[in-house]
Amino acid sequence: MDIAGRSGEMAVFAMVAEQGSLSGAARALSLTPSSVSRIIARIERRIGTRLLLRTTRAITLTAEGEAYLRGARRILADMAEVEDAITDQGVPRGRLRVSAALAHGRLSIVPLIAAFSARYPAIVVDLLLGDEVVDILGGQADVAIRFGLLADSPLTARLIGATGQLIVASPDYLLRNGTPLVPQDLLDHNCLRFNFRRAAPDWPFRQDGRDFSLKVAGTIEGNSGEALSQLARLGAGIARIGAFSVADDVKSGRLVPLLEAYNPGDREPIHAVFVGGSAMPARVRAFVDFLVEHHQA
Repeated sequence: MDIAGRSGEMAVFAMVAEQGSLSGAARALSLTPSSVSRIIARIERRIGTRLLLRTTRAITLTAEGEAYLRGARRILADMAEVEDAITDQGVPRGRLRVSAALAHGRLSIVPLIAAFSARYPAIVVDLLLGDEVVDILGGQADVAIRFGLLADSPLTARLIGATGQLIVASPDYLLRNGTPLVPQDLLDHNCLRFNFRRAAPDWPFRQDGRDFSLKVAGTIEGNSGEALSQLARLGAGIARIGAFSVADDVKSGRLVPLLEAYNPGDREPIHAVFVGGSAMPARVRAFVDFLVEHHQA
């Protein structure tokens, strides 16, 4: 099997994973389902292990299939980049997959996409908004916007901004439950928390020059700032959320800032995360540079 043949097989396998079925991949690639099935079987025979689990309803990837898919996506992306570099004469081009959290993406990233696209018309921006963490090394995105401290990884990160935090509640909630005047009052309130911080459900404060944390509790947790701010607007409780995501609500009076005299002024860094190095695609470099230049939290 030559290199070209294997890259073609990888493209077929990646399409099966994307479509979730042999027939869907066949339609996308203008092949017959039997041809796609033979290609998958040929890959599995050569590797000596099952990559796909087929049922009458769905296709799922085995652990080996997931590993093969990550590698295939990287190789296919590298090949596309080499071809682009030869033909674009220095003009960034190709498909750029960008992942951002729902609220931040809607409020801060989407407004930049139109200007970026106008500057780089040869780049197709594929924008994915959601609060799940995508696998960049596995080829699920080229650039991801991430908040907070980053774990050690082989990825490259560039700081594009930072955001403060506000504790907010709706006027209706405060009318029904009273307004907390000192941090300790929160112990008697329903606090809306992020579930990906379950191990440390603490909110930081500063009083008389001393920093401390208070463990709060509540009946609702979520992984989305967009969801928690909506719940706060609905009067479900008190939330501590990125200031950027509730600025309009505070301005309109839908949400009321609380305990600002005790705000420690902590800032959460915002990074663009991507695969760096000398082989970094020009479209990724162009987008990250654009974010650094224009992003506002």
